[in-house]
Amino acid sequence: MPSQGRGPELSVLYRDEFLAVVDKPAGLMVHDSKLARGETDFAADRLREQFDKPIFLVHRLDRATSGCLLLAFDRDSASTLGKALMSRDVSKDYLALCRGWPAEAAFVVDHPLDGGPGKPEKKPALTRFERLATMELDEPSAGFPTSRYALLCARPETGRFRQIRRHLKHLSHHLIGDTSHGDGRHNRMFRMRGIHRMLLHAQLLAFAHPQDGRRIVVEAPVDAQFARALSLFGDVANSQDEHQTS
Repeated sequence: MPSQGRGPELSVLYRDEFLAVVDKPAGLMVHDSKLARGETDFAADRLREQFDKPIFLVHRLDRATSGCLLLAFDRDSASTLGKALMSRDVSKDYLALCRGWPAEAAFVVDHPLDGGPGKPEKKPALTRFERLATMELDEPSAGFPTSRYALLCARPETGRFRQIRRHLKHLSHHLIGDTSHGDGRHNRMFRMRGIHRMLLHAQLLAFAHPQDGRRIVVEAPVDAQFARALSLFGDVANSQDEHQTS
């Protein structure tokens, strides 16, 4: 049942007495911040009502990003999971659709980033990418007769502000649907095909349970618009949707 006064409940992908992983929809802010600009609906508030207890967010997702969001129900579990994130002991796989075809099947972006508005200090930022599939659309672009796109698996090893989006911009392989760091021409091509969201999805989280150390692996399905984008890649990308593997 929807929470009174707020949006619908979030899909729970994993839950026990210490923590949960939920599927955050694209377009929902995780918590209030300077970027909220009058927004009143936040995932954190929905989740407090949904679970009827305090929650501690272990990490964040951008408003336009969908997928796995990890939270704890007590401070000790949140602290343990937070330390695991800082020490890079949490695996995070994202599906990302970008313009162009990266030359290498696997590549690393090691490019420092600032912390966003009001945080000018640049800090180390590293993202590992794997090219999963490529495709072309019959749409002229930048003097070429077609427009090329790639489906990537992105594995950020640090957690800087909009890291994957900004690293892709750094490579000129802009993320599709990104209105802040992307390419408007390519975004429009996808909107014309009924795809109106940013194509970044937190597909998988894997981590050691803070109580007993057992490995927890959680996967989030893509939504209808992301699935429509995947269908443009044919059978290779469709297997990503069906099996949710990286």
